[in-house]
Amino acid sequence: MRLTRIFVDAPLHTDAAVRLPQGAAQHVVKVLRLQAGASLTVFNGHGGEFEARLEAVQRDAVTLRIGAHQALERESPLQVTLLQGIARGEKMDLILQKATELGINAVTPLLTARSSVRLDEAGALRKQAHWQAVVAGACEQSGRNRIPAVGLPMGFAQGIAVGHAPLKLLLAPDAAAGTLKTLLAVAAGNGAAASSICLLAGPEGGFDALEVQAATTAGFQPCRLGPRILRTETAALAALAALQTLVGDLT
Repeated sequence: MRLTRIFVDAPLHTDAAVRLPQGAAQHVVKVLRLQAGASLTVFNGHGGEFEARLEAVQRDAVTLRIGAHQALERESPLQVTLLQGIARGEKMDLILQKATELGINAVTPLLTARSSVRLDEAGALRKQAHWQAVVAGACEQSGRNRIPAVGLPMGFAQGIAVGHAPLKLLLAPDAAAGTLKTLLAVAAGNGAAASSICLLAGPEGGFDALEVQAATTAGFQPCRLGPRILRTETAALAALAALQTLVGDLT
């Protein structure tokens, strides 16, 4: 039976005693209902994972005894950074959760012309912390031992300027020239191995004409994913699944 996996944002060493933060402790006690002596797996995002045992389970404190380190990695050889137009409510959580399962390496949330979400500085910090927790939870579930970084929400122009990769793709259902497969083939023919990709996906309503122009000027190639228009919570995930199948580790 697969052991429960817990992300612990702290240094981990064999035979160390580690007290779980409040959120993780409540999950262990109230949701999983684990008792002292139970075995589980912990990781801190710095590589590999550790065997662990619940040493003390109290109402307000849970202590682990850290065991042997296992140098296991489940990362894709394909490095993908997602620039995602911020979607409303739970849609954004869903995108980040599933993108993590599909092997994303980093995410930059974008405030675009058609984004219905508007954030001040404090709101942006709260959203970043929430989304980073969503990604960590997805790593717990999916077996990943390295946590994709979720950046602070930023404006569209700033976001596309920091998107660096040999291949940069703009998801656009009306792209005349490029399907995902053909663009990958062209990149390979030009000697650009598809090992690092920057993927740009819009919010509800997509990008406006000025954003599309700015993105293409910045080197993003418009890419379509077939004859149907996909929702914001579908488009990036479909692209990621296809990329992992074509040039990643989804078999």
